[in-house]
Amino acid sequence: MIYVVMGFLWLALLLYLVMGGADFGAGIIELFTSNANKSRTRRIMYNAIGPIWEANHMWLIIAIVILFVGFPVIYTTMSTYLHIPLVIMLMGIIARGTALTFRNYDAVTDNMQRVYNKIFVYSSFITPLFLGIIAGSAVSGRIDTGATDFLSAYVYSWLNLFSVAIGFFTVALCGFLAAIYLIGEANDEAETKSFIRKARFMNIAAVVAGGLVFIASVTEQIPLVEWVFGSIIGVLAVSAASISLIVMWYLIVKGKRFIIRVLAGFQMTMILLTTTYKHYPNIVILKNGGYLSLIADRGADKAIEGLGIALLIGSLFILPALGYLIYSFQRKDKGDLAEH
Repeated sequence: MIYVVMGFLWLALLLYLVMGGADFGAGIIELFTSNANKSRTRRIMYNAIGPIWEANHMWLIIAIVILFVGFPVIYTTMSTYLHIPLVIMLMGIIARGTALTFRNYDAVTDNMQRVYNKIFVYSSFITPLFLGIIAGSAVSGRIDTGATDFLSAYVYSWLNLFSVAIGFFTVALCGFLAAIYLIGEANDEAETKSFIRKARFMNIAAVVAGGLVFIASVTEQIPLVEWVFGSIIGVLAVSAASISLIVMWYLIVKGKRFIIRVLAGFQMTMILLTTTYKHYPNIVILKNGGYLSLIADRGADKAIEGLGIALLIGSLFILPALGYLIYSFQRKDKGDLAEH
């Protein structure tokens, strides 16, 4: 049952990266859109993120619950030594959701709309930035459980070049995902070309940020190169992601809309697989060579068994409901287009 729980944890992280990433990326795209085109971008963005707006954070909650119930030592360590970036990320999620709601449903249109807009776009940038920082910190080997001062225990664990580089890499990936999804929502050639340019920009930003991650890993003596290229799975995953990226851009030129979304999600899957496979089952790497393992540091067998059963049963309700939610929004969008 432990492998069922671990599988759900990995799947929850992947779905949050793909769905939540596209959601955050919509705000990032808006941040880098000119004032003349912002209103049009927002309109298209609402149609694109509608099906996942209410549901994407479910995957983050599932991941947190799995860690809390099934891996309490890992949960406690991360929530203690990474509490600063965790709080910032959670505040960003709250601020972003609040701003999006108010700017859409506020009964009075005044200067507060500008405030809502700024909160939305900047929190859309900050949230994935710190999500990436947390992920990078977990494997950076900078978490010092024996630290005796505040900075060593709660700041240097995450405020380092490697973690920050992964944060910006995550931001670029989110923007890239959103741009690819928004291409499929564009209603005319001008809008399509605009989102293709944004996708190209975010693609380049992701490559640059990815390069910075590797440079930072070498500078800070983190074996990222070995993690990525030290196994046949890693090499195959990198190769598959690279080939699918080339194919995706070819299909974009050909005007294909649905398949490019699938390929973008596939690329995120390969990236997550590449970065987690080699040091599996170690999910947190501590300073001085220690680590926390999903196998060695799991909770009581009864807790794992009950959690696994709950996840299996819950998936029978959650996954079909999510599928129907997406289907409903697609029908609604088609109906709106027909009316116009």
